[in-house]
Amino acid sequence: MLRIIAAGSIFFPGLFLLSKRCLKNGLGWSEGDATIVSARLVSSVQAIMASSAGYVIASSCKDVIEDQHWLTSTYILFAVPYFAYDIYAMFLCYWYKLQVKGHEEDLAKPKPIGSAVASYLRREFLMVLHHVVMVTVCFPVSVFWRQGKGDYFQGVMFMAELSTPSVCLGKVLIQYKKQHTLLHKVNGALMLVTFFICRVLLFPYLYYTYSRYASIPLYTVPLVAPWQCNLGAFCLMAPQVYWFTLICRGAFRLFTGASRSHPPAGSCSGKNNPLAPPANGYSQADTETGAH
Repeated sequence: MLRIIAAGSIFFPGLFLLSKRCLKNGLGWSEGDATIVSARLVSSVQAIMASSAGYVIASSCKDVIEDQHWLTSTYILFAVPYFAYDIYAMFLCYWYKLQVKGHEEDLAKPKPIGSAVASYLRREFLMVLHHVVMVTVCFPVSVFWRQGKGDYFQGVMFMAELSTPSVCLGKVLIQYKKQHTLLHKVNGALMLVTFFICRVLLFPYLYYTYSRYASIPLYTVPLVAPWQCNLGAFCLMAPQVYWFTLICRGAFRLFTGASRSHPPAGSCSGKNNPLAPPANGYSQADTETGAH
C-alpha cells in the first residue's frame, strides 16, 4: 500500500516539474506560463489514467456489487497523492496570475504570500474542500469501508474524469487569448456535453444501475441504500451541479457573443495582460473543475 502511495507521490509532482522544465528550457517559456500549462497537463494525464482504469474496472465487473478488480484499490492508492499535489499546483497557478495583475497595477507592491494564500483559499474554497474531502473521506471509504464491494460503481466514478481534458484545454486556450477561435468553441461544446454526462448524470446512473441489479423501482433506491451512500452521493453531486451551471452560463455568453472582447496582443504573461480569465474558461467564478 505505502509503495503505491509513494509511487503516486513521485509521479504527479515529478511529471509537473519535468513538464515545466521542458517548457522553460526547451521552448523558452516564462515561469508562470510553464507552471500553468504544466499543471493542466498533469491534470489531463491523471484524468486519462483514471478514465482508462475506470473503463477496465467497469467492463470487467459483471456483478456490480460482488465482482472485484485489483485495479480499483491500486489506482485509488496511486491517485490519492494527486489531490494533495493539485492543491499546491492550483495555488502556484493562482500566484503567478496575481503576480501578473500586481505588476500591472503596482510593480513596487507585490501581494504578500500570506495574503495570496488567504485570497486563494477564499476564491477556490469549494475546490480545495473537494480535494481535502477526497483525501480524508473518500480515500478511506473507498479502500476500507467498502470491504471490496461495489468495484463496478467505483470504476464508473473514475470515468467522471473524462470531462477533465476538455476543461484543461479550455483554460490553456484562454491563457493564450484564443477564446474567440473555432477550437475554443468546439472544445466548449465538448466540455459542456462531457461534463453533463460524466459528472451530472453520473449519480442518477449509479442509482439506476443498482435498481436494475436489485430489481426494484428507481425511486426506492435511496430508501434502501445505506444513508452513508446517499449522503456521499449528495455531497459529491452538489458541487458538480453548481459547476455545471457556471459552465452553462459561460457557454451561453460564448456562443451568443454577449461577452465578446478582442484579445490584447502579446503573451498571456506580458506586462499589459490582466489577471487571467476564469479558470474554467466559461464563468466569472474561478472554479478548477478539473476535477474529480
